[in-house]
Amino acid sequence: MPAFLLDPATAAIVAAVVGLCVGSFLNVVVHRLPKMMERSWQRECAELAGHPPEAAPRYNLVVPRSACPACGHRITAGENIPVVSWLALRGKCSACGAAISPRYPLVELLGGVVAAGAIWKFGPTWQGIAACAFLWALLALTFIDFDTQLLPDDLTLPLLWGGLLANLYGLFVPLPEAVIGAIAGYLVLWSIYWLFKLIRGKEGMGHGDFKLLAALGAWLGWKMLPLIVLASSVVGALIGIGLVVLKGRDHNVPLAFGPYLAIAGMLALFWGAPLAKIWFPH
Repeated sequence: MPAFLLDPATAAIVAAVVGLCVGSFLNVVVHRLPKMMERSWQRECAELAGHPPEAAPRYNLVVPRSACPACGHRITAGENIPVVSWLALRGKCSACGAAISPRYPLVELLGGVVAAGAIWKFGPTWQGIAACAFLWALLALTFIDFDTQLLPDDLTLPLLWGGLLANLYGLFVPLPEAVIGAIAGYLVLWSIYWLFKLIRGKEGMGHGDFKLLAALGAWLGWKMLPLIVLASSVVGALIGIGLVVLKGRDHNVPLAFGPYLAIAGMLALFWGAPLAKIWFPH
């Protein structure tokens, strides 16, 4: 390892720069992955109906190049520098002047912040690198769920297996705790789902939430599950009440629960032990 990375502050700064670049890619994932899923569903429906799928240009996380949705202007390399380009362009397309959502630099900043935090806490080690990957995946899932109320298997399942693989070497918890955490995480929300459905006659959450909590259990172990469930419920309730009071949101309109699970998972990674002592004193 280069000697300059042994200094925690320097390593955190390097991680922040890398995280900004990863955050730029996460914007692509958040925008394109749901559209890729929709196209896949349309092809499957066409095949089931016995119709040939419609020809469509390639569309994935790499192709086509990013472009302005208003005018089709291709984003140049100079216009794709995390945060800096958005500030230089004053949040507008250089070709047509259409507004560029401030969420793009927000995701980039969050990608840098969580990476710097992970390396500061765990050091420039395999544990720190794994924590960065864990946090970046949670960021992508958070914003996708906010937008679409979907938690794609393409992210939740690799996150689950990644947690088990990381803890195969005990990076965060012993492997038995990770395996039990994955099983218990899935079964907890699966049981709540069916109990709610039996009582109310409708679904209270999506199956993606089961897989996300299973992934959090695989990374952080079963002992963190009570904290994660409680913290996500408190955050979700506060935000839900706030939306109803401040924006007049219909309380019957479902809220995505995945973002609150993801936020709770981040809190548990960084401050799980002290939070557990506060909320669950012996």
